[in-house]
Amino acid sequence: MDLSLYPVSFFLSIIALVPCSIYAWMNRRSGWGLPMLMVLGTTAVWYHGDGLYNDYERYRLTMGESALNAAWWQVLLFTVTFAIIVKPIHKAVNRRYLSRGSYLMLFAETNRIKHPTVQRQIDQLAMAMLFAWAILMTIALIRTNYNFSGMFAPYLGERGYPWIRGRMGGGISALLSLAGYLQILMTAGFGVIAALSTNPKTRSVAIAVCCLAFPYYIFDRTRNAMIATMLPGLLAWVFIRIEGGLWKKAAILLVAFMITNVWFMFVVENPIGRGVSVAEALENAQKDESDFDNVVKKESKHEGLSMFSELGYMNDFFDRGTFAPSWGGRYFAEVANIVPRGIWKDKPTIGVDYALARGFGSDVNVVHTGGISASIATGMIGQGVVNFGRLFGPMTAALLMSLWVAILARQDLMGRDPARLLLCVVGLILTFNMGRDITLLVLYPFVFGLILIKVFNYYKKRKKQ
Repeated sequence: MDLSLYPVSFFLSIIALVPCSIYAWMNRRSGWGLPMLMVLGTTAVWYHGDGLYNDYERYRLTMGESALNAAWWQVLLFTVTFAIIVKPIHKAVNRRYLSRGSYLMLFAETNRIKHPTVQRQIDQLAMAMLFAWAILMTIALIRTNYNFSGMFAPYLGERGYPWIRGRMGGGISALLSLAGYLQILMTAGFGVIAALSTNPKTRSVAIAVCCLAFPYYIFDRTRNAMIATMLPGLLAWVFIRIEGGLWKKAAILLVAFMITNVWFMFVVENPIGRGVSVAEALENAQKDESDFDNVVKKESKHEGLSMFSELGYMNDFFDRGTFAPSWGGRYFAEVANIVPRGIWKDKPTIGVDYALARGFGSDVNVVHTGGISASIATGMIGQGVVNFGRLFGPMTAALLMSLWVAILARQDLMGRDPARLLLCVVGLILTFNMGRDITLLVLYPFVFGLILIKVFNYYKKRKKQ
């Protein structure tokens, strides 16, 4: 790795992460420190990780040094702005709960999670989720013509697609999307319950559901869904259930990261769940001399972590005059996404203009594809640049992520209710996926989970009255 290729702005943006991360860690017991730390980690992975992991020399030849230098300054501007405004926004949003402390840290540093009252609430939550999950899976099986292996054992061959819909939506597509997001939420929730429950019956039920639900996402190429479903349970197990110091927990997470990285490369190169079983994929891999042992040795990568390159492309397009900010249009389209296209047929599309600018236009089946061959994520910071330009864009992104930190902190400070705590953990993981875009398409599992909690608590309160 030739560090001389990188401009001064790259090193300044890395240096800025250090004091900001220390500041977040020092405030971890206040509710907003952990979410802030997650946002900073997301920035480091999607932007600095991209610059270091992928071919930076190719970036220089493709986009030019000027565009890349501007991109690193934007990463620095986002980081500094975010660190300055995150605490004031938290105080403004969560004024009623400022006297409370982080329940996540309380459970991580003590054995409070094993308290009978907490465990009883976890049992109740697990039974409610089991009922809802059973109904959802019954609908999924009906829609896939009772394809049990496709839903629960895609490693045997073809994966089921009960919630498939066109890119442009319409009809009942909103309901199908809702079902898909609820499936992600409940799958992640059962992973957390399996990690935290001490009741043998509840834990056995949660593990059984995990064995049925996890393969649907593990044996697929959608890495966002893999992370959103698998990571909450892993983090709950490592930081709350397992006893030991930070070094022990860090070692476990490092091993998990290495396994995940290998798996990402394997599933990207082998279409498991698309008519190909694991056994067939391994057999093909052996024929190609690319089994698990040498996947790590190969030069191929899973082509993730590309958000810095998109930020570079944007600056290059601005310099050439081939693309201009939408001045809030992209954010408006994200907010409008919650309205079903069956109700609002002319609802704004998300990211079509940028995909066209990147050269992904298509004349095939325009009604269903929106005129593009692929959707291109702009990145957490890049999305702000697409909306409000080079200066105000990163600052706008920092404002939105500060609001997100305040929302997660609120769930943590209300963590006496295990459902809130579960939602907070899921939200922390979704923060990483928001590195690709600040979008409801990522946050819907959290949004619908929050709605369900509020509805449940409302009727619970009315019943008591």
